[in-house]
Amino acid sequence: MHPIKYNFMENKRIGRPVWFDLTVENAEQMSDFYSQVLGWEKQALDMGGYSDFVMNDAETKEGVAGVCHARGSNAYLPPQWLLYVTVENLDASLEKCQNLGGTIIGTKRKMGEQGHYCLIQDPAGAYMMLCG
Repeated sequence: MHPIKYNFMENKRIGRPVWFDLTVENAEQMSDFYSQVLGWEKQALDMGGYSDFVMNDAETKEGVAGVCHARGSNAYLPPQWLLYVTVENLDASLEKCQNLGGTIIGTKRKMGEQGHYCLIQDPAGAYMMLCG
């Protein structure tokens, strides 16, 4: 198995998407689905008792998305593709989100050595992960 070749914040460009995740009850089945539909290669990522999946580009082997189980710290995430977007200052963006009628969902979480991220919901009800 090849090592995961994606660092969320490696190409940090403010306001740009850096990752996509799908969090569902049946991550094994859905990762197989996307492997077949899109040609992605799935790679298990140990989550301590179960595996989530990094979906890799078949040619470059670079991670392009994740398919995760809706359990543990991900149990509250909605079952939809979530877009991760880099912000200059995560705390300031979270404050602005709330001031403008949005909602912070869950808590700010550490992304390994790459920084932090947090789920927001805009006033129309759409979700997005902010990274910083």
